Amino acid sequence: MKKRFVGCIYLWQEHAVKNLNDLAIRETDPLRLAKSYDEAGIDELIIFDLSKGDQEHEAALDLIKEICTNVECDVIGAGNIKRMEDVKKLLYAGCKKVILNYELDGNVALTQEVSQKFGKDKILACFGKVETIFDNLSVANEFLSGLVLLNPHIIREVADITKMPCLVFINQIALNKFMEILEQDNVCGITGNTINDNVNEIPSLKELCEQNGIEIEKFEAAYSWEDFKKGPDGLVPVVVQDYRTLEVLMVAYMNEQAYIDTIKTGKMHYYSRSRQSQWLKGETSGHFQHVRSLTADCDLDTILAKVNQVGVACHTGARSCFFNEIAKKDYEEADNPLQVFEEVFAVIKDRKIHPKEGSYTNYLFDKGIDKILKKLGEEATEIVIAAKNPNPNEIKYEISDFLYHVMVLMAEKGITWEDITTELANR
Repeated sequence: MKKRFVGCIYLWQEHAVKNLNDLAIRETDPLRLAKSYDEAGIDELIIFDLSKGDQEHEAALDLIKEICTNVECDVIGAGNIKRMEDVKKLLYAGCKKVILNYELDGNVALTQEVSQKFGKDKILACFGKVETIFDNLSVANEFLSGLVLLNPHIIREVADITKMPCLVFINQIALNKFMEILEQDNVCGITGNTINDNVNEIPSLKELCEQNGIEIEKFEAAYSWEDFKKGPDGLVPVVVQDYRTLEVLMVAYMNEQAYIDTIKTGKMHYYSRSRQSQWLKGETSGHFQHVRSLTADCDLDTILAKVNQVGVACHTGARSCFFNEIAKKDYEEADNPLQVFEEVFAVIKDRKIHPKEGSYTNYLFDKGIDKILKKLGEEATEIVIAAKNPNPNEIKYEISDFLYHVMVLMAEKGITWEDITTELANR
């Protein structure tokens, strides 16, 4: 079982506090704290919502959504779960998993319902007493993907009951005990203030794990540097694409050290031919490229990197380095459906910011949400009517009208196509 190092943020009144029992402020900006954990190399991040009251809870959900959007690691949501709707809100905010508190009877009763609705792989349960999991073992084994132990002293007892993977909360522990816990077969990782307080030591801790034969979560390469066919200068060209849109962002070169550093850190490193030196993309600008995949071509002499580009790729400030048009033949933009959606949506969003006299889009924004919803209902009805007619062109026109009004609603509510496609991909 590969071991994970999991950071933890406790949200209270829109700040990050020290832990579940200590509400002293650790960081006034939870997003900044989340980014610092992410950059340090945590594998996952748990966010506990400790808020009281609906207004504070909604503010916490907004913060969780912002964090999910801005960090590379997976986020796990916890706290303030009383019903199915609370689980849904956390998952819709971008959390990959949620934790049910099994010390609360209501959460145990929720398990089957939320597991069947969202999938077993998205549901974990936390508890501090071994009796809790013993009393609910059949439910846990059938409807949970893992356990979160709030008490590290019950690891072996839990292992005697179930073989489910356990993430262990530890707030303070000696290094030798730390390694001893990770060596346990049923332990999949460690979280709590032991990780938070030593977050900058994660690379060293991971190296120590490997030296002790403990398998950890890491980015691994199927090919060694020796497998590649290098140019006369000993370098391999790298074509870089946005992993979502497949837009080509740039071309750069790697030497052996850049390749090793890229695999080790999960961020794109290159060798600059002009400066004759190594460089980490984004080190000075903050425009990092987080690796999604690396693929070699048939001759093993070129690498295709699909990345999550933070900010822009080009030093000129352009999104892509490829913007100097040389020649072009007319072609249908519909060849790239996603681009069409993005371009139309961009126009709609621009109308909202920069109103244009006589614009139907601005008419809808001016009239407000009720008018937009009324038009959506009318267009949906038109689709139903068109679908009963034999001419397929009619339904094509009506669906186009409907999608336009959907995009107006998206712009009004601050939802992007990325939000929609991410949600669809996760279903």
